Amino acid sequence: MHILQATPAHLEETSQLFDAYRQFYGQDPDHGAATGFIAERLTAADSVIFLARNEMGKSIGFTQLYPAFSSVAMKRMWYLNDLYVVESARQQGVARALLKRVASFAKETDALTVKLATGISNHPAKLLYESEGYQKITAFDHYAQRV
Repeated sequence: MHILQATPAHLEETSQLFDAYRQFYGQDPDHGAATGFIAERLTAADSVIFLARNEMGKSIGFTQLYPAFSSVAMKRMWYLNDLYVVESARQQGVARALLKRVASFAKETDALTVKLATGISNHPAKLLYESEGYQKITAFDHYAQRV
């Protein structure tokens, strides 16, 4: 397996994975919109996407990070917003390899932390995250408002 940082040259394979990821979360297929969204991210460089490819060069997973900052610590943070592995490649260490690449990237960029969220009932993901050193944060209540 090889992990690389996506560039605009990787748009098609990234958007295919992204559309599959959205479908995994109950969204209707929309390859055009997925391609547009990923193209915007790659062109604006406002997210960082890592692709996992198998030994034959086929993309089998991705993760997408969004930058943020801690004002108190005056340091960069990363939000791991998306992590997806195609069904045929699950349970083969792809997600773990992507998480390890994220961790090394966070160190390379002198980040304070990598944050993520997952569904309360997503026990396999929670076990994976905890095995990679992620800890559940209980010191803060997080709020969101749809606008």
